[in-house]
Amino acid sequence: MITVSQMAETYIHELMAADNRGADSFVRVGVKGGGCSGLEYQLTFDNQEKEGDQIFEDKGIKVVVDMKSLLYLYGTELDYAGGLNGKGFVFHNPNATRTCSCGESFAV
Repeated sequence: MITVSQMAETYIHELMAADNRGADSFVRVGVKGGGCSGLEYQLTFDNQEKEGDQIFEDKGIKVVVDMKSLLYLYGTELDYAGGLNGKGFVFHNPNATRTCSCGESFAV
């Protein structure tokens, strides 16, 4: 399961409205090789489901994850942080054994 914090939910709705995304749009979360820790998070808007996608919904946000990425992301909370240290989406991933200082890559 992938969950969405209240802050992320608010910001996702704002981004979708600003980008004129329709009701068929959703958040696609994934993992690819790269980054300073070995694996990088991917976060995009999409409206095309693919074979093998796993679908979750939390706080009215539809989150879609491919099966391979789900192995690394199961139990992750998508959050949004703003402030002096920068702002953006943050992944609270219980499977990560190491993360880089920027929070965009991790290792398991």
